[in-house]
Formats: sequence, structure tokens, C-alpha cells
Amino acid sequence: MPRFSVIVPAYQVQAYLHECLESVLSQSCPDLELIVVDDCSPDACGAIIDEFAARDARVHPVHLPQNVGLGRARNAGVAHASGDYLLFLDSDDTLTPDALRSIADRLKETGDPDVLVFDYARAYWTGEAVRNQAALQLTEEGPAPFRLADRPGLLRLLMVAWNKAYRREFVEEKGFAFPPGWYEDTPWTYPVLMTAESIATLDRVCVHYRQRRQGSILRTTSERHFDVFEQYDRVFAFLDERPELAQWRPVLFRRMVHHLAIVYSRRDRLPRGSRAAFLRRARAHYRRYRTPGTPGPLRARVHHTLIRFGLHRTYRALKLASAAHRSAARITGGLGRGLRSAALRAHYRVQRCLPLRADRAVFTAYDGRGHSCNPGALEAAFRDLAPHIRTAWIARPEHHHTIPPGPRRLVPGTAAYWTALARSRYLVSNTDFDDRLVKRRGQVLIQTGHGTPLGHLGLDLQERPAAARGRDFARLLKGVEQWDYVLSANRHTTLTHERVHPGRYTTLEYGYPRNDVFRTATEADVARLRASLGVPEGAVAILYAPTRRDYRRSPRHTLDLQRIVRRLGPRFVVLARAHHAYGGPLTTTCGRVVDVSDHPSVESLCLASDALVTDYSSLMFDYANLDRPIVIHADDWEAYEAARGTYFDLRSFPPGAIARGEDELIDIFATGHWRGSRSAQLRAAFRERFCTYDDGRAAERVVRRVVLGESDLPPVVPLAERRPVPSAAASLVREPLATVPQPAGSAAVTDRL
Repeated sequence: MPRFSVIVPAYQVQAYLHECLESVLSQSCPDLELIVVDDCSPDACGAIIDEFAARDARVHPVHLPQNVGLGRARNAGVAHASGDYLLFLDSDDTLTPDALRSIADRLKETGDPDVLVFDYARAYWTGEAVRNQAALQLTEEGPAPFRLADRPGLLRLLMVAWNKAYRREFVEEKGFAFPPGWYEDTPWTYPVLMTAESIATLDRVCVHYRQRRQGSILRTTSERHFDVFEQYDRVFAFLDERPELAQWRPVLFRRMVHHLAIVYSRRDRLPRGSRAAFLRRARAHYRRYRTPGTPGPLRARVHHTLIRFGLHRTYRALKLASAAHRSAARITGGLGRGLRSAALRAHYRVQRCLPLRADRAVFTAYDGRGHSCNPGALEAAFRDLAPHIRTAWIARPEHHHTIPPGPRRLVPGTAAYWTALARSRYLVSNTDFDDRLVKRRGQVLIQTGHGTPLGHLGLDLQERPAAARGRDFARLLKGVEQWDYVLSANRHTTLTHERVHPGRYTTLEYGYPRNDVFRTATEADVARLRASLGVPEGAVAILYAPTRRDYRRSPRHTLDLQRIVRRLGPRFVVLARAHHAYGGPLTTTCGRVVDVSDHPSVESLCLASDALVTDYSSLMFDYANLDRPIVIHADDWEAYEAARGTYFDLRSFPPGAIARGEDELIDIFATGHWRGSRSAQLRAAFRERFCTYDDGRAAERVVRRVVLGESDLPPVVPLAERRPVPSAAASLVREPLATVPQPAGSAAVTDRL
């Protein structure tokens, strides 16, 4: 008997069916049967199903003699199922990698509940994947399993069948089945959740819900959308037969009103001329099932008023008025933006005619993000070593909270911003300044960079179209021509930059200012940072910081962080940080996995952690200055190297242990190899090559040379004499940690520090 029966009904989805079925069969949990129901599809779906069945014995094809619709096709699949748990997957959607393994782990942890609810992400045809907005309802904190009364917020999730796993015996015992018609999930999902004796949640995206550009059933204009009324009749009939569930009637009434309002208001659902009839049916349902209780927020009250009184003409008038208001706002806004832009251009030209201010310096990092990286460390050094220089920091308003007292705060695109660019003597950034910047005679532009290069950059990307993404190399070289000084942390960086960014600048091999803190921080600073991040005392904090993938349009998530911390035991915490290019979180904060993507200082995160797990991020070169363990997760090296190109084979010269998959990564930490002698030897060789000048005084050297004009600079402290602040775990007693549960059939592994 398999653990899972995955049921996939198929009808006119020949373009998507291969990907759907492959996503199931390629799961790392192979204990499954895949029941694919050909709902008498007129295209090639039946042949595709038979092809998969011929090559994999786990595929069980079911060919229906006539088209019966999605609900009854699912019922046909259930009739053939023998697994412990049922999962439904629409044939244009996909399971995410390792989804079934995560579901199996969670089911085991929670004692095989009747229903397990997991998360999904909307996968758009553009390549973007957006997680469910109600994901907070899936938190795994608190008792589990539970009943719906303990977590009624689950009813705010999308009421579909495919974001849950159902214990088959529970479904058979209660006699649940899908009804005919559209919106068939409604009279299935609500009764299942209300009657389940045990429910658990999994805070992980397990399904990619495809948002098709066209062809989706719910985006099809049809009279079949009127089926929604019969589906709610079935829901309330189910309640009427079970008085013990009467407490859910007010909630379901509000959900029905909300659902009917959505169907009515979507322009692509109801045929032309049928909206008034739909609203009359909705009004009748409102009166039939009305239950006392407050509708809730303003939007909900509007929906209730609209449906209760059947205000079809009022709704149309409000829609027209709203559309007219938006059009007027666009016209006036566009005119205002044009006038403002012209005024700012004129202002900038005037400012460039005025004398430079020798006592002014302006800084920015990552195109308007917060006070951070090399420019942030240099700005602090300017105030400390050259107090006669008045500093300003350019950042978007949402990042102003990261700017410390001292520098003036500037918003990109304002008059003050253009004044600072026109009249400040020193311009400091780790990326390019505004394309409209005209560098004046006497201005000094310091390009700090933001990392030692592993992947190709600059002119080397001309032969890497996936990484270049249409980059204008003439524009790149125009920006390079404005550079006066470029910072470097090692000879590798110097040689690479001078070749791929050819220009007349001067390279300052002084180290990276952002790494100075690794030498100046104290153990008290480390303790304070760990406390601010919520890292428990005595825990081992792993900083997980993957880089971007040029060959993918959306973030890539190959590690199940929740599973990793569960396997490693309660002494481990993961701090997850997304690459700044993605502009969003890497994961949701849950238990011992903390998303720190919005933290303003990656250097602080490095100090707070005890080990770094990364793939090909340049952060590894900076982190090596701490002389703390580094583990490389290189599961797609060939793809990364093919798309981006690399300056050396990281697998041949790594800073520590290398994992080629999630289980191997877990094993590295479970066996203590992450901080073993071999890892220490690899790290020492890596530091010898790439940590040449990062001795804690890089920012001081830059300011003394560029601003104060000194030539007698502080000498570089030899690598052997540097004493970076130790990690919190370095002082822990080498005692056994928690036992790490292994998959069935494997012996347990005990982790030792």
C-alpha cells in the first residue's frame, strides 16, 4: 500500500500534462501511486497518460468513456486509490521539488491527522511565483493536530481541494465525494474541514498553481458560473443535516457572500447581459441563508449591501465613477510628472554651474537601499577621520530607518538629491550612480564594489547572454570612465576588475571597508546581535545566503529549511537571507527558521552566525575573514557555470565542505564535518588567497589616502596575526546535540559540535 495516492484529472491540457506528471514522479519521496484520469479529453491527453504508464509502474491510467467534469473525474480517481493519503492535483499545476517528502515528514510528526493543509504559490506565465497571501494561517506553531474550532482562520484560505492531503480512510468513512458542476471544491472542502477530528498544517509551498494567460476554467465566460448557487445549496444542506455544526453557519454565510460578490464583479466570468440575473439569484440566496452577525470590514459590508438589495445599477454606476476617477488621475498625474521632471533637469543644470563644495560627500549603496556595505563603512570613517566633510546618504524613503545619525538623508530624484550630485566633491557608491549624472572637474568618484568576483562580470558578460540580460556595455564603459578609485580586497579582484572594467581609475588594494567590523567587533557585540535576532543562547546559528540565478526569472528554492532544522534538532537555527536583487523574503519566519532578508546589515548577520551556508555568493569571501566554518551547497554548479561563467572552479578550491544535495548538507552538519579539521584546512587556504588585505583598517586607509592626501598608510596586519571575533558556538562544550532522525531504513546520526 503506497503512502500517497496522487489523483490528476486531465481534460484538454496536453501542453501542461507532461510537466504536471513529471513533477509527481520526480519527487524524492517515491512511495506513491499516480492515478491519472482521462476525462474523455479530445486532445492528446489520453496518449500522454498511456506513455507515462508504460514507462513507470506507479502510474495508473483511468480512461472515462464520456466527459463527466472535474468533480466526477476526481471521484473516479478516488475509487481506484489505495494509498494512505489522497492528494488532488490539477493537470496544469505542479508539485514543488521535495513536496511529498515534506508532507510525509509533517504527517509523521503530527500523528497522521485526517487532513493536512499546505501552502501554494501562484505561478504566472511570466515566470513569477507569488506565495499565497494568507500563508500566516499555516503556521506550525502551537499544538498539532487540532480541530477547525481551534484554528478557524483556515477558512480564509482558498477553498480548493488541491492544497490538502486527506487520510483515505477518513474520506471513505464520511462518504465525501465531489458533486457535478463548476465550483465543485466548495461542497467538498468546507464539510471536510468542519468534520475532521484532526487537522495539521505545513508551512511550505507544495503546489505551483498555474495562472494561465488564457484557457483557465474560472476565467472562461460562461453560464456555468451560475453553478456556484447549487454548490452552496449543498454546503448548507450538509449543515442542516448536522446540528452539531451549526456554529459554522455564520462563517459560511459570510464566505458565501464574499464568493458570490467575486464571481459577480469579475468581468471575465459572466456572459454579457447575465449580471442582473446572477445578482437576483444571489439576493435570493442571501435571504435564504442569512445568519445574524456583523459582516466585518467595509469591503465586506459593501458586498453584503450589494447582494442583499440586488443593487445592479448602483454597482455599475460606482464602477463607472471609479473608472472615470482613475482616468482623470492618470492624466493629471502624467502631466504633473512631466512638469516636475523638466523642472528638476533645469535645476540640475543650474547647480552644475555653481562652485563645488569641497567639504561635502554623498554616499549610496545598492541603487538606493539603506546604509550598508562598503559605502556605509566609508561614510562612518569619513565622519570619524575627516569630520570637516559633511556627509549625505541617498536612499529610498523605506530604507531611511537604516541611516545612522550624522549624514543628511536624501531621496532619489528630489531637488536636494540633484544638488548633492552636482556640488559634492566626493561621490561614493558600490553600484553605478544615476545615468544622468554629469561628473564635474574636481569631483572624486569612489567605486567600492561589493564583493570578490566568482561569477563573470563586466565585459566578460558579453558572451553570457543569460547573465547579461540585454546589458548596454557602451553605457557600462561610460560609467567606468567616471571612476577615480576602485577598491579591492585581493589580487584576484584587482586583476579581474582592471580587465573587465577597463578605465583610467586607480585601484586601491586596501581591503573592503565593510569587513573592518569583523576585526573591531567584540564578543559582547556578537551576543547583542544574536539576542536582537532571537537566536537562543547555546544555539548554533546557520546563515543561509544563496545568490541569484541568471538562468531563472524568479528566486530558486532548493533547500527545505524547515526540514533541515527538524532533522538537525533543537540546537540549530537558520537565518535565511535572500539576494538583494529579488527584493523579497527567502522564506517565512517560522520557529527556528528566521527570514532576515530585510536586515540592513549582512555584516551583522555574519557576526551573529556560527557558520555560513551558501552556493556561489561572494559573501563567502567576506565571511572567510571571520575564520568560521563555510559549507557550499553546489547542487547546480554546471547550470550556474554555463549561464554565468566562473573565474575558478569552486569545487576544486572551496572554503569548506561541499554538499551536492539537501541530505548531504544535513549529513555534513550532523556528523560535525562542517567544522572538522579538513574544513579548517580548506578554509585556511581560501583565506590565504582571498583575505589578503582585510585586516580591519581598510576604511581608514581609503580616507587617509583619498581625502587627507596621506601616503604613509597603516601597514597590513599579516593574516597569521589577525584575531577575528570568535563565534558564539566556538565556546560551546563539544557535547552531543539532539539525535537527527534519518529516513526509514537508515541508522540515526548523532551530531557533535
